[in-house]
Amino acid sequence: MERLYYAAASAVLALTVGAGCGGGSASSATPTSPTGATPPTTPTTPTTPPTDSATITIGADGRVSPSSVTVLRGGRVTMVNNDSRSHDMASDPHPEHTTCPELNQWGFLTPGQQRTSGNLNTARTCGFHDHNLPANTGLQGSVIIQ
Repeated sequence: MERLYYAAASAVLALTVGAGCGGGSASSATPTSPTGATPPTTPTTPTTPPTDSATITIGADGRVSPSSVTVLRGGRVTMVNNDSRSHDMASDPHPEHTTCPELNQWGFLTPGQQRTSGNLNTARTCGFHDHNLPANTGLQGSVIIQ
C-alpha cells in the first residue's frame, strides 16, 4: 500500500512539474523579440472572390443583403425582393441613375419578384439605391466590377 502511495505521488509530481514547464521542447517554443514584446501580426480580412454573377436580396426587414458584391467584368447581378413592399432599385446618383445604367434593369420589383442587371463590362464601383427611398441606407449598396 505504501509503495502504491509513493508511485501515485511521484506521478502527480511529474505531471505538475511537466505542466509548469510547458511540457514542450525548446524547438517548439514561440520566438519573441529581444524586448519580449509580441511580434506584430497582419490582420486578414475575409474576402469573397469575384464571380460571373451575384445575388442581392431585399429582406423582409427592408434591407439589402449583402450590401456590396464583386463581379468580374461581363458579370451580372440579380436583385431579389423578399420584402412585403415594392422597391424601385436603380443606379446612383439619385435621381439621374447614370453611374451604371446596367443596374437600372432591376427597376420596379414587386414582392417576390427578381430581375437581373445587364452585363457589367466596365471595371468600376457602382452604387445603387431605391429610387423611391433614396435616403434609406438599408436599401443602398454597391456593385464592384473587376
